[in-house]
Amino acid sequence: MYKVFIVDDEPFIIEGLYDIVDWAELDMEIVGQAGNGLEALEALKHIPADILVTDISMPKMNGLDLIRQARELHPELKVIVLSGFNEFDYLKEGMLLGIENYLLKPINLEEFKATLNTVAEKLNASKTPFVDLSEQSILILKDNIMYRWIRNQIKPQEFQERADLLGIHLDKRYILVSLLRSRELSQSLFDAVLHQLWGKEGVIPFRDVEGNIVLVYNFDELEQGLEEVELTNHQLMNVLLSYRPLRMSIGSTQEMEGESSLSYIHAKKAQEYFMIYPEEEILHYNQLKDHQDNAERSIPMNWNDYSKLIMAKDKAGLIARIDEDFGVLQQMQGISPRLLQELAMEWIIRFKMQLEEIRHDEEADLYKNQFARIRTTSSIEELVQIMHEVADITVESLANDMKSPVVQQVLHYIDQSYNEDISLKTLGALYNIHPVYLGQLFHKEVNQSFTDYINWYRIEKAKELLKHSPMKVQEIARGVGYWETGYFYKQFRKYVGISPTEYKGLS
Repeated sequence: MYKVFIVDDEPFIIEGLYDIVDWAELDMEIVGQAGNGLEALEALKHIPADILVTDISMPKMNGLDLIRQARELHPELKVIVLSGFNEFDYLKEGMLLGIENYLLKPINLEEFKATLNTVAEKLNASKTPFVDLSEQSILILKDNIMYRWIRNQIKPQEFQERADLLGIHLDKRYILVSLLRSRELSQSLFDAVLHQLWGKEGVIPFRDVEGNIVLVYNFDELEQGLEEVELTNHQLMNVLLSYRPLRMSIGSTQEMEGESSLSYIHAKKAQEYFMIYPEEEILHYNQLKDHQDNAERSIPMNWNDYSKLIMAKDKAGLIARIDEDFGVLQQMQGISPRLLQELAMEWIIRFKMQLEEIRHDEEADLYKNQFARIRTTSSIEELVQIMHEVADITVESLANDMKSPVVQQVLHYIDQSYNEDISLKTLGALYNIHPVYLGQLFHKEVNQSFTDYINWYRIEKAKELLKHSPMKVQEIARGVGYWETGYFYKQFRKYVGISPTEYKGLS
């Protein structure tokens, strides 16, 4: 567990931080607290800590002085700063000291938890000495802020304050996102991208939580802007020859005042099509859209049904459904071997994306052999057999993750009662296991916190109802377990990228 030390001269703030976060779920524990910087510094001489959460304005020693001296004791200490709104200027100095985020009071719980998760990921991945502190802290802040912005997870005013300080300018009409992915994530690749784009206006590079390099292009003139994007992307690919294989996907062009996050979502979707086009290095979402639309118009199957079967790890059900849908395909007029191949490949992409969504892990080579075989066969019998193998691989991959019977019971309980008030405390009592240990076990085996999984599962159910039910959004929110409609909207945007009303309008 990572060790957290909290410093604040207001006792209710410290008490609140104990209560509002399930630290065990984050694989963290609070190992100490102090009411001022001097007291904290003395304690940190004897208490090992990985993360320091500190106020700025405190008696005896302020937060900035504490960070400076705590660095001498623990050079790799990660720091999260708390402050009142009128002290925002302190962020400039805090950045020079190396901080992960600068949170304004009253603390936004979602923002605080997102920061803690980011810090944990940095600690997990950190294998290098703590060097070049000021530059690294700026890059970390930029990654954090831009990722939350592209996912609609930060309020406009908060984003603008941080963007102004970091020199981030997004004031043009259009936005377009490119996503650069390499087989092996490396700091040197990102450094090379930063070097190539140094001083270039209209493009903002950062890294998302999966380690992808994201390029956010912002421009006013549509035709000229798209030409500049193409030129810059090709120049990048040409100078990054030593880092190949590289895969760059280009999202859709969106208006800043609209759903700019859709460009990022589409860039991620386009990445999946490198399985179909492995010889390509750059793919455009708009060029693939015809392929997707053609496949989706031709496929008679209901993807929501497949999603449920995958979630339930129902291999027999998946195989039966595949046989049924291929039977329908065989009866369709005008069906060709080429179209069957495209449908099967689109099918595997759906399986892959569903599996990655559940496991939150990249599955680059899991279906590699099946894709290769699809490209070389026109036999519907062999296509059916390949899809049987895909179903088997998908379910086995999920089944291998589930080693604990109690976690399987919890997942089944969630499936049956997701619209009820469910907590680790009630489930711990139900299955006779301590709730803190249950939370740790769940996170370890599902690779997702209990709270995040519940929210994700409810949103998936809400998406089904929004597409196929005449119910109002408020009714759907309550039907999946959200009694506060505003919170439902917030969670839906977090996981889907658009509002429930907008999503319902797409169906």
